[in-house]
Amino acid sequence: MTQTEDAAVDPLAMTGYQQLMAMASGDLPPAPIAETLGMENFGGEEGSIHVELVPRPGHYNPLGTVHGGVISTLLDTAAGCSVHSTLAAGEGYTSLDLTVKFLRAVTVDSGRLRAQGRVIHRGRRTALAEATLVDAAGRQVAHATSSCMIFS
Repeated sequence: MTQTEDAAVDPLAMTGYQQLMAMASGDLPPAPIAETLGMENFGGEEGSIHVELVPRPGHYNPLGTVHGGVISTLLDTAAGCSVHSTLAAGEGYTSLDLTVKFLRAVTVDSGRLRAQGRVIHRGRRTALAEATLVDAAGRQVAHATSSCMIFS
């Protein structure tokens, strides 16, 4: 078996980017939260990952808008996975913080949401990433920054 074939069957032998793309293609199972919320169209490149979600009434808070936790989860996913995409085989990460700014109310009328993440700085032990959430009309509805700890 070649090294590539080994990596295809063993997520621990894959880089972070390979793991994410294997989840996106269905070769590895997606994160359970992605299924729970209905995240889709996951992809990108090393250091910049995007994810989408079509809001539905089940995402609403009692005020009739998409719950801030759902918005935060999309932003956390895009920012965190952008960091994940930079990991070497055998490395891991965890979020240290997430700072979210809500800029517009989000409803089902907002249409498909797209969270775009990117790594701002990647060091040996920490990384800083950001993510922007836009609605179907391209209006920015939220923004987040996240710092992450890298470990092996």
